[in-house]
Amino acid sequence: MENHVIANACSLEGIRPIMVDLPYPPIQVCGENQRYAELLKNDYCGSVSELSAILQYINNENRLPGEHCSLIRTILGIAMAEMMHLQKLGELIRLLGGNVSFHTKANGLWSPSCLVLPDCVSQMLQADIEAEKAAIRQYGAHIRSIEDDCVNAVLKRIIQDEEYHIMILQSLMKNMC
Repeated sequence: MENHVIANACSLEGIRPIMVDLPYPPIQVCGENQRYAELLKNDYCGSVSELSAILQYINNENRLPGEHCSLIRTILGIAMAEMMHLQKLGELIRLLGGNVSFHTKANGLWSPSCLVLPDCVSQMLQADIEAEKAAIRQYGAHIRSIEDDCVNAVLKRIIQDEEYHIMILQSLMKNMC
């Protein structure tokens, strides 16, 4: 069997999560609350969710040609931060007494139809920016609905990363022009 290697492939070694350089608050809750757990499940695996963000970023990265190495590395770094958000949300859901799965009451089972996957690089970046903005709006709505300071502290910290991602993606778009 022959091994095929892509010439001038982008090295993915050493990529780290791209996030704000601030600690996360402790992952804890004031008490179990199924309603809060269901709200967070939307952030975990709803149509606007960390799961959707991760898969959209990874899919975009896989479709980019090798000459976009810097962009590929940045997108993977953002996807890694989204993975950390997913993990933190999963912990919160469990602490709230919820079940961690890829199913929400609002949307049913997660589906790839949640993703926006344009072919053009600038449209990919714009779709990623819009997805980050939608996540921030949804987190804000959940913060207003959740009366648990511990949970809200984590959501507010995640928002800081999402805002940072928007800034980075917008900068990448400007550099493309």
